[in-house]
Amino acid sequence: METFGDEPSINPAMFSSFDMTVEQKQSNSIDLLLDVSLKICVELGKATMSIKDVLALGPGSVVELDKMAGEPVDIVANDKLIARGEVVVVDESFGVRVTEIVTPEKRLQSLR
Repeated sequence: METFGDEPSINPAMFSSFDMTVEQKQSNSIDLLLDVSLKICVELGKATMSIKDVLALGPGSVVELDKMAGEPVDIVANDKLIARGEVVVVDESFGVRVTEIVTPEKRLQSLR
């Protein structure tokens, strides 16, 4: 084989490491979820009514719920209980102040 001038220098390729700490992996996986939409509902209470009673509802009708006034309301995400809170009024709008986050153990018990 014939060479022309100086031999080319050969250097090994240098690549950055793909190793990430556990904290980096967790923060990256959480970051992927930050802009995911989530349906949040606040349940003031529940009632069972016949179709006849529902059709009879009109302005001023009162529906009796299974919770007492002042009792904590359930905060539900995608049909799963995640917290409890109390109803508050902010300016002229209603809101909910979170008072308790439901633990994973309590969530499992509610599935039974």
